[in-house]
Amino acid sequence: MEEVRKKLLEINKDPVLLVAFAVAVLSMVFVPPSRNYLDYIDFHVLSLLFSMMLVVAGLQKAGVFGCIVDYLLKYVHNTRVLAFVLIGVCFFCSMLITNDVALITFVPLGMLALAQTKQQKLLIPIVILQTVAANLGSMFTPLGNPQNLYLYSVSEMTMMQFLRIMAMPSILSFILLTVCLLFIHSEKIQPSVDTKEKTEWCKLIPWCVMFIVCLLSVLRLIPYGIALMAVIAGVIICDRKILFSVDYGLLLTFVFLFIFIGNMKNIPSISNALSALVGGREIVAGILLSQVISNVPAAMLLSKFTMNYSALLIGVNLGGLGTLIASMASVISYKLYASANGAQTGKYLAAFTGVNVLFLGILCSAMGLLASM
Repeated sequence: MEEVRKKLLEINKDPVLLVAFAVAVLSMVFVPPSRNYLDYIDFHVLSLLFSMMLVVAGLQKAGVFGCIVDYLLKYVHNTRVLAFVLIGVCFFCSMLITNDVALITFVPLGMLALAQTKQQKLLIPIVILQTVAANLGSMFTPLGNPQNLYLYSVSEMTMMQFLRIMAMPSILSFILLTVCLLFIHSEKIQPSVDTKEKTEWCKLIPWCVMFIVCLLSVLRLIPYGIALMAVIAGVIICDRKILFSVDYGLLLTFVFLFIFIGNMKNIPSISNALSALVGGREIVAGILLSQVISNVPAAMLLSKFTMNYSALLIGVNLGGLGTLIASMASVISYKLYASANGAQTGKYLAAFTGVNVLFLGILCSAMGLLASM
């Protein structure tokens, strides 16, 4: 019961959830509740998201991600390679475990590695670049973040179509991150670190099997309902406490946003105005709206008023750059940094905004140039 109480308190303090709830209730004034509300909710997306969160939480608890970093850091001998490992692991792992989980897992490990190698001066640039790397790396796959999973589902595009659309932005992002590493002074350090996080290898196999089940469901080779039941059954058998570690606030946020967006779609004047406004401007609309309401709600809202999902996909993913709230994953890394001893939050926010705006400007310019060729 104590775990349930803590989870309810977390949900009540979630600002995005509260806003989603408020706008959903407000929209009910114009479109009264009915059985049609059930048609608004995409149970496919919710099931896939819930399944993935359960499996990733299980892998995280088994210590597999800490083991990955431990292994990589054995071969680190200077600060530039250290930065490459800490940033690279966020970029590539976010493609499979989502950007927020990558940051929750690897930012604390990065902070520990910097402390043990006495490189705290690199804390702000490393955490910022880890955040940018997670947000940009996650855009390559449908599993990388909630807006990708949602748009992949509603657009009904194939996995290859999705990867083809996001390949160039992802490659450009990796190149840009690599260039940034050149600005980190290379100093010799001693190989590190012992995170004291043990991997329970005997318990890892069931979680890997469940991850494969989720992947097959994403590829539409297994019905999402069967995949969800299999994962829940597996979690109950392996470690039922994992059920309390899921971000239910995110799932509820999706439900409230489905209701709000469905109601907006059923108000002709608003629907027509938004369709006219978004049509042909999906990338710009996705980027700008993400700065204000974050990219997950932006993707869900704009998807109802355009069929150009490819452009919208690029827009809301690049829109994760910019302000701190453009991607809720960025808020996670900020909170982790702010909890550190001697944290300079003002300096962090200034540097974060500057780096994000720079990345956003360069990537938008590069994508525009490629589109014109």
